[in-house]
Amino acid sequence: MWIPGQSSILRAVPATFFFFLTIHIFQLVALTICLFLPIGSSHPALVDQICARLGVSPGQVKLSKFANKETNVEIGDSVRNKDVFIIQSGCGAVNDNLMELLIMLAACKTASARRITAVIPCFPYARQPDAPYKKNGMPLSRVPQNVFFGYTGSNTPFSLPVTPAGTPLQTPSLDRVDRKNPFDKMFDSTNDIPTINGAGSGSRSATPSQTCVISDQVNPQKAGYKHWVARSGTLIANLLVTAGADHIITMDLHDPQFQGFFDIPVDNLYGQPLMVKYIRERIPNWEDAVVVSPDAGGAKRATVIADKLGMEFALIHKERRQIQAPHKPDMMLVGDVKGKSCILVDDIADTSFTITKAAKVLQINGAQKIYAIITHAIMSGDAIARIQNSCIDQVIVSNSIPQEEHLAQCPKMKVFNVAPIFAEAIRRIHNGESVSMLFDVMDLI
Repeated sequence: MWIPGQSSILRAVPATFFFFLTIHIFQLVALTICLFLPIGSSHPALVDQICARLGVSPGQVKLSKFANKETNVEIGDSVRNKDVFIIQSGCGAVNDNLMELLIMLAACKTASARRITAVIPCFPYARQPDAPYKKNGMPLSRVPQNVFFGYTGSNTPFSLPVTPAGTPLQTPSLDRVDRKNPFDKMFDSTNDIPTINGAGSGSRSATPSQTCVISDQVNPQKAGYKHWVARSGTLIANLLVTAGADHIITMDLHDPQFQGFFDIPVDNLYGQPLMVKYIRERIPNWEDAVVVSPDAGGAKRATVIADKLGMEFALIHKERRQIQAPHKPDMMLVGDVKGKSCILVDDIADTSFTITKAAKVLQINGAQKIYAIITHAIMSGDAIARIQNSCIDQVIVSNSIPQEEHLAQCPKMKVFNVAPIFAEAIRRIHNGESVSMLFDVMDLI
């Protein structure tokens, strides 16, 4: 202990310095004890592992449902002026879990939480298509026949696609409309009935077939019509932000551009460091193995692992070469896998069709042993049975989704733990530290 008068250097330090130093230390201690982690019902086991690594206890949250299946959330601890991390994975009953998350966010926001972070290991609604496709992967060649372009007296606005070159324009009259619509008052005068080409016409001799329905001879696709589909990315982002989220932590988004839907910080953690660690420690003779991407979309993800480990890389892509059946794609292998062990890398396995078909292609091309490493193993329907009956020797999945039932049904499955990387991300964000090292593979292995 320092006693005044013992050192001239310390004697020269103003007393206010020690006062502010004491206040700063007190603030740091207060910051470390204000962490609060309420849990959802989607993955309690992962929350317990994260809390164990952080040395904190999970928050007291009571989740229940009313008789009409409405979600009820009761938070039993005070969150006032605390740093709140709500952990809820988008798995199982996705819509119920999402509603639980939104209600917990709103409850913490209303209770004056200092900052609210939504930790979503498996992000829901992150793989909605941006263009319509058939089940076989082919884009729609035409608009469904039930799409209506004309106006028949309902509240549907009238629209007409651009006329293709060389196609005679159908000019049906707009006289045959429902007079119950108040918009039709402008057509009371028989001498001022407009036509499609803009010229006035006083004729009332239009037949029912000439009303504003586009003729079947006009191809809607060539006429400039684009078949739009609903993309729920902005909707989910707006729901989370409006409910009260100040920060999002997730892992391996299926579409990385999904981060652009948010106006708040989004940390998309990578599962590659844990995959690299598992390959080095658990897969024998991994130096001579080949990292394979089961589709073109995951090529970048697989090349990162191959580059970090100095391994060879191969790719499987779909090629439609059959003229008689263009809707049946051929899976083509690019690379040499004969006599080697192959490691398939993917981010999501839902029905397991892609991963099992890719494994079959590798077996046909002479692969000696086949592994599959997947970040989010949803395994819907009969996916587990499909993997069990496939030529895959071992399937390694993360615990971003509960895997206890899947492990009991499939002896081929192994699990690597993602709790350490989420715990470290929570700790760094809570203490205001940088999380950039969590995105570098070599810093975590």
